[in-house]
Amino acid sequence: MDVKDVMEKIKHDNIKFISFQFTDVNGVVKSVDYPIYQVEGALKNGIWFDGSSVEGFARIQESDMHLIADPDTYAILPWTPNEMKRARIFCDIYHQNGEPFKGDPRGVLKRKLAKLKADHNWVYNIGPEPEFFLFLQNGKENIHPVPHDIGGYFDFSANDEAVQVRTELMDALTQMGLEIEMGHHEVALGQHEIDFHFADALKTADNVLTLKYAVKAIAAQHGLIASFMPKPVFGINGSGMHCHQSIFSTDGTNLFFDDADPYKLSTMAHKFIAGQLSHARALAAVVAPSVNSYKRLVPGYEAPVYIGWAQVNRSALIRIPQPMPNRPETVRLELRCPDPSTNPYLAFNAMVETGLDGVEKGLACPAPLNQLNVYELSEEERSELGIEMLPGSLLEALSAFEADDLLSHALGDSLTDAFTKARKAEWEDFRMNVTDWELNRYLTAA
Repeated sequence: MDVKDVMEKIKHDNIKFISFQFTDVNGVVKSVDYPIYQVEGALKNGIWFDGSSVEGFARIQESDMHLIADPDTYAILPWTPNEMKRARIFCDIYHQNGEPFKGDPRGVLKRKLAKLKADHNWVYNIGPEPEFFLFLQNGKENIHPVPHDIGGYFDFSANDEAVQVRTELMDALTQMGLEIEMGHHEVALGQHEIDFHFADALKTADNVLTLKYAVKAIAAQHGLIASFMPKPVFGINGSGMHCHQSIFSTDGTNLFFDDADPYKLSTMAHKFIAGQLSHARALAAVVAPSVNSYKRLVPGYEAPVYIGWAQVNRSALIRIPQPMPNRPETVRLELRCPDPSTNPYLAFNAMVETGLDGVEKGLACPAPLNQLNVYELSEEERSELGIEMLPGSLLEALSAFEADDLLSHALGDSLTDAFTKARKAEWEDFRMNVTDWELNRYLTAA
């Protein structure tokens, strides 16, 4: 859409305010609201803001930054009241001189995908499966999560309030332009999943952010807390964001498909797997970027721990879902280590770069782990088979990330520096904090 199209949509939808949005390095949505009579000027001329006040952005001496709206991302915010109806538009970030800001997570991914299309006529597609919890609001300062329901995987109850909330969420997301495929209760109490149709990585990243804040806004209207925290409750399944990946040509051909292969995977797909596996320990820091992420990535649950691929083994880092008969477009690679705390722009950027490294270098794909129960192997047996583990902590993942030149190149110096600083600050805060576990264990025993 162009400016004229957007203004016509705004009038038709009876919008009163437009929320111009972008993210910081952590994936936190930032927003500035404009009344309708100021919107056309903002669409044509952009919006100036103080970048020095946003984590990972400009230094104080170069703080003036410019938001340029992407009209194609216009969407109504359905939960806002009719008399104050709002819509949102995502923005890209530029310097005063018109140069793209290299620390803009969305802009960096957008330019990467545009280059991929220009150089190779390739489109990198992702279909994510974001999981989340709905908790009761049982405190304002010290919140101890209490699941909103007692359901399990795919459970249904006609009178279940959780079903009503999830249905309302799916309807709102549909109004915002997401092509919802399904929603269901997940394994843990209070845990849910809403899946939407795959799209190119930029649109998908926009959709992930849309889903996250829509879920939180609508849950709050029901007096609930929606959490995308990877492991909010000890001893039960955590929340992941499995990402189904494929590369299509611009004419719509799935380049990961080869009917002659036992797994229906092309040579390109095998090399893409090899690339992601070879960088998996460093990639973890980007796709599982919080201290809490590594309390989900532990043995005993469906979250992957060991670095390998398989068709039927859900503990593998990369799984090959069964494609539909005579549907080449359904062949894809499912990366299972990302979680919804990640900044999707950074995650998808790092994912495509590591996979393409395998394609460009012609890396050999290791044997699949189909018939192997890796959990039952000893450390020595895993070592003999060359099966590595994902990092056990954010600190370990950061060490791998800093040693991986490819990922630094993928994100660029500005984003790499901001991301590393933010993650180290989080680790230091965690390292020095005193947790409930420590108090319970040591307060009277020490």
